Amino acid sequence: MAWDFETESEFQAKLDWADTFVREEVEPLDLLWHGLQFTPPDAEKRKIIDPLKDEVRRRRLWAAHLGPELGGEGYGQLKLALLNEILGRSEWAPIIFGCQAPDTGNAEIIAHYGTDEQKERYLRPLLDGEIFSCYSMTEPQAGSDPALFETRAEPDGEGWVINGWKFFSSNARTASFFIVMAVTDPDAGPYEGMSMFLVPADTPGIRIERNVGLGDEPAGDGAHALIHYDNVRVGPDAVLGGPGQAFAIAQTRLGGGRVHHAMRTIGLARKALDMMCERALSRRTRDGVLADKQFVQGYIADSYAQLTQFRLFVLYVAWSIDKHNDYRKVRKDIAAVKIVMPQVLHDIAQRAAQVHGALGMSNEMPFQRMLLGAGVMGMADGPTEVHKVTVARQVLRGHQPTDGLWPTGHLPSRTEAARAKYAAHLDREVGNL
Repeated sequence: MAWDFETESEFQAKLDWADTFVREEVEPLDLLWHGLQFTPPDAEKRKIIDPLKDEVRRRRLWAAHLGPELGGEGYGQLKLALLNEILGRSEWAPIIFGCQAPDTGNAEIIAHYGTDEQKERYLRPLLDGEIFSCYSMTEPQAGSDPALFETRAEPDGEGWVINGWKFFSSNARTASFFIVMAVTDPDAGPYEGMSMFLVPADTPGIRIERNVGLGDEPAGDGAHALIHYDNVRVGPDAVLGGPGQAFAIAQTRLGGGRVHHAMRTIGLARKALDMMCERALSRRTRDGVLADKQFVQGYIADSYAQLTQFRLFVLYVAWSIDKHNDYRKVRKDIAAVKIVMPQVLHDIAQRAAQVHGALGMSNEMPFQRMLLGAGVMGMADGPTEVHKVTVARQVLRGHQPTDGLWPTGHLPSRTEAARAKYAAHLDREVGNL
């Protein structure tokens, strides 16, 4: 029977190194270049970034989510989860370790479905950290519901012409190429009638109408684009995985993306908990430190329990993905992780902010950014409500309705059945009295 909660010593040593490396070498980049992690680095930034990436490669932790044939280490999802706990504390860490979203998901589907030529053109530089990518799926009128997508790709000679609008296409302004999901056969329905296209960012007809920000980010300074694809022509080699395969590809990509978000959220929530504990032990009131107050102790206990439960669930889901090597078989649990994730981050960040008082509400601490991020996590890769429906339907498949008037847990009925089952034995007992 295999049942173990320990990490093998060799990989734990790598995690210990990564923890120190991220804290000492990478987290300072968040303070120097906040929000610039997806901007192609200039010569000055490269002087700092490239040696850090080289050290990660030397430690064999680069692109840990992919196999050696693609430049990664093939560690699998469980080890990636343990590593991502550390990387989740820093916005720059995934870039330095070659496993940043959305590029991880985009790289994964190109690796699975791309031709040799597509891998050489797009995947190699993406894995090397030389370029960034954009996943362009959501539409203004449809959100993430593919049944309502209107962006069309129609045959044009040997290639295709793409027309339509996409919304919240993250990192479009700095991406070198887009993965565009478009309807190619409207009569076939959303599951078989859509295709994905690899489109270079400089293709004529791509117009970024505006870049949408989050919360109180300055107008026009966001990273989530509203894009108009206006007669964008691509060749036959632009199709990823073949016509009609977009939905299947999307499920592969989004399944991985959801659990990867959860992995990194563990690290971010733990960072908030650490700061809460530090503040509780440091901040004095008239009759002691905050850590002596039962309300604050309750915040800490609730946060620890919530984070620990979430972490174990995420590790279980990662283990399941490695075991089955098929995101579809873990669909229910991936959706459940997606449901829990934003609430865990929100609750712990809110408690941490409260313990910090007015400072916690200010822009001199990261808690308000975390709270906004929790809201984003509730919408990214499909809203929480949709995933709750998915989980409920999957759970209900394992149950049956009762045929009789009373539910199977009805105690009088069960007692009567138990008496009938052991009637002969009970009769002998009565006779012996």
